[in-house]
Amino acid sequence: MPDICLLPTSVVNKIAAGEVIERPASVVKELLENSLDAGATRVDITVEKGGADLIRITDNGCGIRADQLTLAVATHATSKISDADDLFRVQTLGFRGEALASIAEVSRLVLRSRPADCEAGAELEVVGGRAEPIRPVGCPVGTSIEVRQLFFNTPVRHKFMRTTQTEMGHITEAVSRLAIANPQVHFSLTHGGRLLHDLPPVDDLRDRIATLYGQPIAESLIEIEGRDEEVGLKGYVANPTHSRGNNRMQYLFLNGRYIRDRSLQHALGEAYRGLLLTGRYPICFLHLNISPSMVDVNVHPTKSEVRFQDGGRIYSQLLGSLRSKFLTTDLVARGTVPDQPSDNDDEVAASTPMRSEMFDWAKQQLGQPSTGAPSGLPEFKGFPSGGMPSMATTEALRLHPVSLPAEEAEGASPATAQENASYRVDEATAETPAAHFAPRAIQIHNRYLVVENEEGLEVIDQHALHERILYELLREKVLSGKLESQRLLVPEPVDLAGNEAALILENREVLGRLGLDVEEFGGETVLVSSYPAMLANFSPNEVLHSLVEKLSAEGKSPEPRDLLDELMHMIACKAAVKYGDRLTPEEVEALLAQRHRAQDHHHCPHGRPTALVFSREQLDRQFKRI
Repeated sequence: MPDICLLPTSVVNKIAAGEVIERPASVVKELLENSLDAGATRVDITVEKGGADLIRITDNGCGIRADQLTLAVATHATSKISDADDLFRVQTLGFRGEALASIAEVSRLVLRSRPADCEAGAELEVVGGRAEPIRPVGCPVGTSIEVRQLFFNTPVRHKFMRTTQTEMGHITEAVSRLAIANPQVHFSLTHGGRLLHDLPPVDDLRDRIATLYGQPIAESLIEIEGRDEEVGLKGYVANPTHSRGNNRMQYLFLNGRYIRDRSLQHALGEAYRGLLLTGRYPICFLHLNISPSMVDVNVHPTKSEVRFQDGGRIYSQLLGSLRSKFLTTDLVARGTVPDQPSDNDDEVAASTPMRSEMFDWAKQQLGQPSTGAPSGLPEFKGFPSGGMPSMATTEALRLHPVSLPAEEAEGASPATAQENASYRVDEATAETPAAHFAPRAIQIHNRYLVVENEEGLEVIDQHALHERILYELLREKVLSGKLESQRLLVPEPVDLAGNEAALILENREVLGRLGLDVEEFGGETVLVSSYPAMLANFSPNEVLHSLVEKLSAEGKSPEPRDLLDELMHMIACKAAVKYGDRLTPEEVEALLAQRHRAQDHHHCPHGRPTALVFSREQLDRQFKRI
């Protein structure tokens, strides 16, 4: 039987380095956290060849005394905790005492430092874990750490390093996370002698976000703030018009520490449910402030994973704060138009006399005194009727708003509601309050509604808007148990393939909440005995096959809530007016009258915008008015 023995310190440090130091970006992260814990207000990062040749971190923090430099690179030596109880009230970014020892074990490290009360600094060099004698050196107040030839003595780890561009991308991301968490600190990042980022301290986090991720992202941010007795939430989330194909731009910070937490990411996704397309992820920069006693940060050596004492409370705080903010925020998408190149100054100057002549000629054609029309212009023939359009003709172009659907109007009969089972908009008219802006709307290409509003011009996707209205109406009725369904006189058999029949029968209860009752018939056939009233225009066979696709997409064990929501999306989509349906003017106005009944009318249930708004200023610019 082999003897049990203690591992040498060098081996222990190499094992720790395998967990803590994954790549050059890990070195940058750990050293930056030490600088911030030291109270630095400026940190400069210099990198060569993606960190493989050199990583230098220089700060103006409190510094390290000469007699403590050796301890600084020793295993499990730290100034941030002193006993086990401190693990439950950690208020610093680092506390494990592993980072410097691990880095020194797999690189050539030079540590220079000088506290403010010392006249000279001190330098310690460590090569592959072997420390040289400490020597005095001249240096400014603060600490400078150089890490050269990372993984020079662990060739296997060195072989798995990626290209310079890839490693530099990870380093930039590590710096960005800490720069967002600490906007009051000045950061600079240089690679290969080229300054990549110079981030001076800012009072508004949005200024730093604009520098790192661009002005469009910064301008789309919505401020979020929420607080209860022990949990504070503050930061920004992006308007749904800005999203990503992955969750890499979801920055969650806990007491200044960047974390990744699946529960909080799920809450974020739930807050954006119905505002983003499938496969798109929201953007956020959110800071959580929690009592250190309510969270365990000693979960993983990288300290990016944490455990909450009351995770449900944090989840609810994040979800509730975001949804409350969205309900009071205008999330209607704003259209963008490309900037037209400005006219040449000489051309503008030359055109001024011509403009005067044109104005003079126009007045003459309208029968007003004029100095004469410029030659070569066509003679004005007047309107076909011999004059200006009549007032009656002009009024005929105006559309009037209409009432809500008949089944919701006062005095509507059950028969009327049944006839309107497809939930198409009603054609009855109603007066608009005088104080309300009366929009004028037309339908174009049987797809879009163009509406005049107080801001300018709004283009609405008729199907997306009607789908959102029906979805919220459907959800309200499902939650209240008042969804209309009709019993079929003769149950309709539907033939399915493979295990689809079993899939439908397994989710019978969820389907029943939508007014769709199915029964087992034998083999791969099921019977549909009742059916949602709003789907009267669609066959049970068609709808059931669509439902099977949704159920299959959700996986073997879909969450009932998510499944119900997806099915409501599908029913609302099928019942809504279609992309290409011709609407009467009354139907157009009825649809517009209903949209403000939906909380999230600016997006359809699948996350597509229902409308684009173009301001008068945008239009004026395109027509050279301003």
